[in-house]
Amino acid sequence: MFLKAESALVTNNADISFPSITNELAYEVELVAKIGTQGKDVALEDANSYISKITVGIDFTAKDVLAASRANKGPWALAKGFDGASPASNFKPASGFTDLNAINFDLKINNEQKQVEHTDFMIYSFAKIITYVSKFMTLEPGDLIFTGAPAKGVGLTEKGNHHQASIEGELLLDFKLV
Repeated sequence: MFLKAESALVTNNADISFPSITNELAYEVELVAKIGTQGKDVALEDANSYISKITVGIDFTAKDVLAASRANKGPWALAKGFDGASPASNFKPASGFTDLNAINFDLKINNEQKQVEHTDFMIYSFAKIITYVSKFMTLEPGDLIFTGAPAKGVGLTEKGNHHQASIEGELLLDFKLV
């Protein structure tokens, strides 16, 4: 679990400046849940009702910065929370999804399919993540939870690459690293 500064979030399909802090920028496509109701110690069976909206996003990691932090027992936040580390598309109402445990999502870079994912491939469901996190902190309306991605397809990206992510075949996230 990582907390990120607001400057990490990029919306409206804005292009992102390739971060000068790294030479090894890794991508992971993830589903993102937007919390709509305040919650503390949320019961598993009620957890999905706390989600107001869903979208797709990318969790960028500066791998070289992360390796240096690990070696020195330093914070991972610098490698995962830099400016532009978390692009996310416009949100769709959670009520528009028949089953939050059956969502397809994918990522293309320069029109090449890099990740094809499904919520079944995730280690933890939305509900399990919300239940766990709400034990430690109160979830507030507007909080965003990037869910993590299966390791298959995770890789490095470069300046100039064009990233496009979809949910159920609908292109939602579309930006370049400049």
